Amino acid sequence: MTLSSSALSLAPSQLSLAISNPGALGTIDAYINAVNRLPMLSADQEADLGRRLRDHNDLDAARDLVLSHLRLVVSIARQYLGYGLAHADLIQEGNIGLMKAVRRFDPDRGVRLVSFAVHWIRAEIHEYVVRNWRLVKIATTKAQRKLFFNLRRMRPDGRSLGPEQVADIARELDVRPEDVAEMEVRLSGGDCALDAPADEEDRYAPSDWLADEAQQPDRVLARRGMDALQGEGLEHALSSLDARSQHIVRARWLADDGGATLHELADEYGISAERVRQIESAALKKLRIALSDRQADFEAA
Repeated sequence: MTLSSSALSLAPSQLSLAISNPGALGTIDAYINAVNRLPMLSADQEADLGRRLRDHNDLDAARDLVLSHLRLVVSIARQYLGYGLAHADLIQEGNIGLMKAVRRFDPDRGVRLVSFAVHWIRAEIHEYVVRNWRLVKIATTKAQRKLFFNLRRMRPDGRSLGPEQVADIARELDVRPEDVAEMEVRLSGGDCALDAPADEEDRYAPSDWLADEAQQPDRVLARRGMDALQGEGLEHALSSLDARSQHIVRARWLADDGGATLHELADEYGISAERVRQIESAALKKLRIALSDRQADFEAA
């Protein structure tokens, strides 16, 4: 059945509201029933719409081409239900591929849109399946994608493959046997949560077996060295200073009340604030050298 000129103008309006508001159709079954009722285009009508889109960027023509092929997307998406993904999501991705095909469609090549669009619809659905089948993307290269969509079908009853079967599949798909063996391992595995669910207190998860980085030997030694420098090491370094330098450093940097100002210490010793700053700077330089030597001795020990 093909669209008449009057039906061609009416068909898009029948679904335009539903496409912009999926809730208007209710369920996925209602959507499928609706798109299956849309008449198909004849070759002449399809070519005319394709030229209007190509030559005049007629979006109404693009809409008519898309709507008349929505049933094709439904049919192709149904073939991928075995991957555990929602039919509605597969259809949605396929519709994106259909719109890309319509944008690139050239009616003067003598190829019907249905033949041209199949590639784009499958490509979008393939990308969606690979991206969402597992939490970790299972196929990235072209060979891995080919294996992903063929190995499940070619494995006998889902059982492990023997060396001869691996070689046969590799030869048939024109990939390396190593790629077949690797993809079989990936397909046989599964996602595993790093942490146990909150409602399963007695269950162990991989995170329970991870090493505590804070208890790594190098970090333990680093903490001990820092503790030594901040406690006994600092006191030992301060003891190498003269009494005035010690007092200035303690008053400026180690006091609990926020530290004395340069002017307060200048008044205490009867010298200028600049002279206090010079004494402080020289004392801090000596402290850094003493602490550096202390740390080197600790690491050597």
